[in-house]
Parts: sequence; C-alpha cells; structure tokens
Amino acid sequence: MESERTSSDGRVASDAIRRLIEEIEKVYIGKRDRVELALVALLAGGHLIIEDVPGVGKTILAHTVACALDCEFRRIQFTPDLLPTDLLGVNIYDESKSRFVFKRGPLFANVILADEINRTTPKTQSCLLEAMNEYQITVDGVAHPLPQPFCVLATQNPFEFEGTYPLPESQLDRFFLRMNLGYPTTEQGKEIIRAQRISHPIEDVMPVMRAPSVVELQAQVRRVNVAEEMLDYMIRLVEATRTHEGVVMGVSPRGGVHLYRAAQALALLRKRDYVVPDDVKELAVPVLSHRVRLHHASGGATGSFEEAARIVRDVLQQVRVPL
Repeated sequence: MESERTSSDGRVASDAIRRLIEEIEKVYIGKRDRVELALVALLAGGHLIIEDVPGVGKTILAHTVACALDCEFRRIQFTPDLLPTDLLGVNIYDESKSRFVFKRGPLFANVILADEINRTTPKTQSCLLEAMNEYQITVDGVAHPLPQPFCVLATQNPFEFEGTYPLPESQLDRFFLRMNLGYPTTEQGKEIIRAQRISHPIEDVMPVMRAPSVVELQAQVRRVNVAEEMLDYMIRLVEATRTHEGVVMGVSPRGGVHLYRAAQALALLRKRDYVVPDDVKELAVPVLSHRVRLHHASGGATGSFEEAARIVRDVLQQVRVPL
C-alpha cells in the first residue's frame, strides 16, 4: 500500500511540474535547463539569484515563474535609496486603538522578485538575511513569520556595472543557487521577437499551482531517497573546495545542505524518488561556485565567479564518483 501511495504521489508531482514548466516556456523560450534550475530552487524551499547583463531575460524568467504560481507575488525594484523599513514594514501608532500597529512591508508574500538586488546599499541588502534563512523578520524585537512558501527570486547586473554594490558573502551563501542566462541563439532570438509582435506572452501566462501544492511538493522533495554513498560524495566535494590551492574560503556547511536538498529537488523534477551522481554533478557549479572565495581572479567580480566555477569543475574531476 505504501509503495502504491508513493507511486501515485510521484505521478501527481510529475504532472504538476510538467504543467508548470510548459507554462513558463510559453514566455521563456529555448532554455529548459535554466527553467529547471529555477524550479529546483523553488522546490527545494530555497532562493535563486540570476546574474547577467541587462536585457537577456533575468526579470522575465523570475516574473514568469511567479505568474505561473497562484501565489501572492511582490516585485521590489531595488534602488540606492531603498531602506530596510521599505522591505520589512514599520510600527505605526494607531490613535483609534491607542497602540502601535505593525504595517507589513512587501516581503510578506510567497514569491518575491528582488529586481537588481545589487543596486541597493549593503545595509538594505543585509535586512533580507533573517527572512531568507529563518522565514521570518524581526521588527522592534517582535518576530513576524512570513507566509509559506516563501521564495526570493533575485536578479543582479554584473558588479562592474555603474551603480552596483557587491552582495555580502553571508547573503550570497543564503541563495540556494546562482545562474546566468547568456544570449539566445539566432533561432531563439527570432522566436522571441515573433512572440512579442502583438503583445508580450507573459500576459497570457496562467497560474497552474497554488501555494498549498507548492508546499506539498517541497515536502515531497524531502522524502526523495539519498543513499549514504551519495551523501559521502557530496561531503567530499564540499571539503575539496576548502583545500583547493586557489581558494581562501571554501564552501560552508550550509552549502553542503543546499547541495543535498537541490539534488533531491532535481531528482523529483526528473521523475525519480532517489538521487544519482549526475544530479550532483549537474548542480555542483550553480550551487557551490558563488560560495567560494578566491585568492585572486582577473576580470573583476564576474571573473571571480567564472574562476570559482572552474575550480568547482576541477573538484568534480578530482573527487571519485560513487558507482
């Protein structure tokens, strides 16, 4: 009976994820692997940061994922004058009640699009730390739980662009994974233009999954089996980043937890109830590279990320894959 229930749950999850991907791909054309990474972050209960040059679809991808979910959505445009209270909310004195009343900020939603997150000051960036890690915020000593699910989909321009601030390392570590998008191919570029001849296709995106369904999928991710040898493999990868000659600071224990959970989410996405080595290898760069601090790297911050990705790929070559 248990195996029948598990099989039924798997089919329901596969159907729901398939519908979600199909809806997103009505807008975000030709890059299934990027869509899958975004959904891995969502299903793992984590957060995603997308870094690339302007105009390649960072905001569109994040916005489309939000539109395909029948969840409360807020888009926050990060600017240099944004204050922590603009995100969290503030206590306001209510004369009719003769007491202070908490007025919630835009963080109280299921899906947050933090657009150009690195255009605001480090002080404002850091106020997201508690929200992203503990799914609550504290204002004037009082903790306020955030709704579930809660997912931050952040976009940022390369640090070399004017008016950007580097994200604190502690905040980068709280993002489940980081990815870039790259330019479309010639045919993908044509298809994008054709799709927008009359109106933007995002206007036709229909929500296909409600908040309780997302929470149930996140719970199902945690039931995906991870064999002991797979866990050993992940730990060896994480530890190898700490001893690499080009690294000042390797991947944190939180990074290991995120790799574990992301592998479970990818397995569910691929219609399996167990993790295989290819899941870990596919996720190692997007999950681990933004957590590696280097001795030096050419090409500024973007060059640092590229160098960190190279180091993670080196580690993948060095660590023995379980049979």
